[in-house]
Amino acid sequence: MAGLGRVGRRRTESAGDANGLAEPAADKPRRLTGVRRLPLRTVLLIVVFVPSLTFTPLLASGMSQLFGQWRGEKAQLDLATTTVGQPAAALFFSLDQERRLTAEVQSGSRGTSRDKLAKQRAATDKTATVFHALMTTDLSGDAQEGLADAIARTDRGLRSLDQQRRAVDAGTSGPQSTYDYYSGLLELDLGVMTALSHTDYAAVNSKAQIMVDLFWVVDMIGREDAILARGWETGRLTREEYGLVTDAIGTRKHLMHARVIPSLTDNESPYRTLTTGKAWKTMTTLEGRLATSGSNQATLRQDGAEWRASVEAATEQVRQLLRLRLENVSKVGTSHTDMLFTVFLSVTSVGLLAVALVIFTSWRLTAILRRRILHLREEAQELQKRLPKVVARLERGEDVDVDAEVRMVEPTPDELGELGQALNLASRSAVLTAVRQAEQHRGFQRMLQRIARRTQILIGLQLKKLDELERRHEDPEVLEGLFDLDHLTARLRRYEENLVILGGGQPQRRWRKPVHLLDVLRAAQGEVADYRRITIDVEGEPWVAERAVGPLVHVLAELMENATTFSKPQTPVEVRASPVSRGIAVEIEDRGLGMEPEQYAAANALMQKPPRLDVMTHADDVRLGLYVVARLSASLGLKVELRSSAFGGTRVVVLLPESLAVEPPRTEPEPVALPEEATDPQVRTVDPRPAQEDGELPTRSRGRAMAHVTASAGSPDQDDPPSSSGRPPLPQRVRQASLVTELQAPVDRDEQADQEIWAVRDQPTRSSATIGAFQRQSRRRRAGDDASQPGPDGSAEPGSPTTEEPR
Repeated sequence: MAGLGRVGRRRTESAGDANGLAEPAADKPRRLTGVRRLPLRTVLLIVVFVPSLTFTPLLASGMSQLFGQWRGEKAQLDLATTTVGQPAAALFFSLDQERRLTAEVQSGSRGTSRDKLAKQRAATDKTATVFHALMTTDLSGDAQEGLADAIARTDRGLRSLDQQRRAVDAGTSGPQSTYDYYSGLLELDLGVMTALSHTDYAAVNSKAQIMVDLFWVVDMIGREDAILARGWETGRLTREEYGLVTDAIGTRKHLMHARVIPSLTDNESPYRTLTTGKAWKTMTTLEGRLATSGSNQATLRQDGAEWRASVEAATEQVRQLLRLRLENVSKVGTSHTDMLFTVFLSVTSVGLLAVALVIFTSWRLTAILRRRILHLREEAQELQKRLPKVVARLERGEDVDVDAEVRMVEPTPDELGELGQALNLASRSAVLTAVRQAEQHRGFQRMLQRIARRTQILIGLQLKKLDELERRHEDPEVLEGLFDLDHLTARLRRYEENLVILGGGQPQRRWRKPVHLLDVLRAAQGEVADYRRITIDVEGEPWVAERAVGPLVHVLAELMENATTFSKPQTPVEVRASPVSRGIAVEIEDRGLGMEPEQYAAANALMQKPPRLDVMTHADDVRLGLYVVARLSASLGLKVELRSSAFGGTRVVVLLPESLAVEPPRTEPEPVALPEEATDPQVRTVDPRPAQEDGELPTRSRGRAMAHVTASAGSPDQDDPPSSSGRPPLPQRVRQASLVTELQAPVDRDEQADQEIWAVRDQPTRSSATIGAFQRQSRRRRAGDDASQPGPDGSAEPGSPTTEEPR
């Protein structure tokens, strides 16, 4: 409790210590620092959308595959049955008939064959025109592999058809070359059929392959028929022609017996007897009649009409089986594509429904989870806002019901319920801890005040003892020592008042009349240890309201002592006061070490908003005087600001508001007015004693030491009669004048009979002016000279207009 202890005067102290004095604002939650985390809303959105977004591409991929498979198989089935299959089949049968008729014409048949050939050529041209149109069809998408190349090769073969016909008509193309051309062109067309059978569905592939075999059977019959057409007119075949016939017969039988008939199913079963039918047996019988001779020739009997009838019947039966097989393949392919489309629709519908259900369920669950978490968060934030209010109420001394202040979160049997229960316990513990801490703080404040008041009782006893000594001794040197003890006791009283203020109380010294500002400054000066270094300069005649005298003396004394403590002993401390537009400004300027700008800012912030001081946590802090100044300034409405001085030290500006600056009384008040406690009829005021101009020592009256030295020195024009000796009297002290009413000890009844009632000064404190006046009078008496003597700090004699020494 030694002095103000200005912030930052000691170089070893941290510049940011004052920042911890202000309590954190609880208006809004502070943003926590540390590892950056995603907000809860973002986390829940991730929980909702990541599974959905992960599931959606998988679903989309499956749907795309199903749709692509359905579209591909449907496109391939359409190509095989209608778009390409029909033109290719029509072209095949047309070329097969044209090959046979061309062979008949080349063998020397009469006009009927040429007429049929012409008609067949026209029919072939129509089918070829339709086939040529396939070249403009886009087959790069879902078409069978190799189909476009097969169509292109067939189209190139058809482009030389007209040239071949002209060669046949001109007789420049022989029967064998013509046969080879038509057979090669039919093979190219069968290549298109083969490509059409290679679909993405295995069942369609196997059934379509039987169709291709049946086309090859028709081609083998046509080849055999075209070669035999040459020999019906001559009755002979060359060995090469016979070999071609036998190769065609063998290939046809292999295809029918090894591949076609074993593959017939369901409605194709009646055709299992195709090779045992009448037409097929007749054709087989006629083929068996072919015989070879040693001259590399084969002879043919005149069975041409019977052969023609059996071949046409057998070919028609094969074509019927082809149509039936095409229908079956189309049914299988259509059934499978319909099934794929149904699966696609089902998977799409179920998948979209599942995605929607996942999103809805996840969103709903996360919304419930978020709502519950946010509810817990709101409860925590409400606790964060409510707890400072509870603390503020406790600081105001209000009673707080813990159960009423804590809102319990309804627990649930899950993890969040456990978190809510933990929050309930934390809330109750926080409020209960705040209540207990407030009770402990109030109890400590009460204990601090009790200790301070007990100490004040001891101070009162000490003052009583000093009074007794002052009445007992009249030796100037002894009295000077007693007055020094009196000065120390006044300082000790201020320190004890610091304890009362830190404990939440207020100074008990009160006045009922305004006091001159100069007297207030001198009273504050008198409570400073090194008061001789302080010079006072007051501009004008400002007066201070009675309610502000005691606290203002305390504030100024703390600031003055701070200035003297943290500046060199030889340097002066200047105190200036003057009225300003907003009240009265008091400046206290020293020539010490000063502070850093950050430390000035921290100290000024403390002055503007003094926090609640926890004495137990600041027990080792030497700056308790700063809290006292801030607390008293806030209660009075004073504005205290610390600035850097031009001398390198610190200048403190104390601004008294206009409400504390009053007009001087109409009549000259007594230099020492009665405080409020002196209204008791048993207490009376001792009249001031005028100062004398001769060099005699003042006389001392019992119980009146130091009572009116300030009054006599500061009011030389009073009309009181001088003493009988012509010398100013010794200062007279009033017993227990420095104590509040509650701490004053009652006067013994025996003493009341033979001495005056103790008068209480309304001066702010027993100032250094009293001591100075006594010392000057003592020196005058010892020196025997009434001339002016220099003041304690080397200044001019008091009473001159420019003096800064207390009067």
